[in-house]
Amino acid sequence: MLLTRLIFTAALVCSTFVAAQPITVTDDDRRSITLEQPAQRIISLAPSLTELLFAAGAGDQVVGVSEYSDYPPEAATRSIVGRYDLLNMEAIVALGPDLIVAWRSGNPRAGVQRLIDLGFNVYVAEPTTLASIADHIDSFALLAGTQQTGGATSRFFRERLNALSAEFQNREPVSVFYQVWNEPLISVGGNELINDIITLCGGSNIFADLGLAPKVSEEAVLQRNPQVIIASGMDISRPEWLDEWLRWPQLQAVANGDLYFIPPDLVQRHSLRVLSGAEQMCNHIGKVRVTGR
Repeated sequence: MLLTRLIFTAALVCSTFVAAQPITVTDDDRRSITLEQPAQRIISLAPSLTELLFAAGAGDQVVGVSEYSDYPPEAATRSIVGRYDLLNMEAIVALGPDLIVAWRSGNPRAGVQRLIDLGFNVYVAEPTTLASIADHIDSFALLAGTQQTGGATSRFFRERLNALSAEFQNREPVSVFYQVWNEPLISVGGNELINDIITLCGGSNIFADLGLAPKVSEEAVLQRNPQVIIASGMDISRPEWLDEWLRWPQLQAVANGDLYFIPPDLVQRHSLRVLSGAEQMCNHIGKVRVTGR
C-alpha cells in the first residue's frame, strides 16, 4: 500500500512538473514567444488569424478580434478591438490578453511594436504559403494547449493539400491572370497565398515575377495574354467589372470564355476554407485543359 502511494505521488509530481513547463514557439518575425502556461485570453488582429485560432481548437479562449472576423459564426460574438489596419489600443489593453496574434503585413507595425513594448506576448504571423497554414494551426494549438484538436485539423489540411497536389500539379501548365480589384487594377505576385494556390493547380501566374499585391496595367495583361482570368472582388457576388475584359476579344481567356469568379474569403484568407477555394481554382483552370483551349 505504501509503495502504491509513493508511485501515485511520484506520478502526480511528474505530471505537475510536465504541465508547468513553459511553452515556446517561434513566430514569423523569428521571435521566440514563451508562455508559462497555455493562453486563456487571446486576441486576434486579423480575420484570417481568427479563423485559424478557432480551427486550432482555441475559440473558447479568444476574447477579442478585429473587425470582419465573421467566421466561424461564434467569432462575431467576441469583443472588437479595431480594424486590422487601425488597432484600438485601449480596447486591447482592457481585455488583458495573455496572447495577441498579429498579422505582419496587415497590422500597423508601430502598433504591434507598441503592444510588444507594453509587455504583451505577441505572436506575429504571415502565412504566405498553403503549407504554412497548417504550421500556424499547430503553433496556435500549442500556445493554447489544444494540441489534440489542432493536430487533427492540421493533419486533415495537409492530407487534403497533398491529394490536390497529386491530382493537379503535373498537368499541362495554364497561364492565369488573377484579378483582386479593378480600380486600380491589382493582381497577385509570386510571394502570395493565391500564387501558391495557382501553382498547386498546375497554373502559371502571369505576374509571379512581381511583388506583393502588384498594381498592373491592362496593357501588361494584354501582353502576357492569359488563358484564364479569375477574379475575387469584395464579397460573395461575382464582380461586374470582371466582364470589362470582354472589350478585349484578342485575349485567350476572353476568346474562349474562361472568365471565372471565386469568393474572396475562400482564397484571400489564410484559413481552412482555402481548401475549398483551391478546389474551385483547380476546377476553373482544369476547364481550359479539358477543352484543349
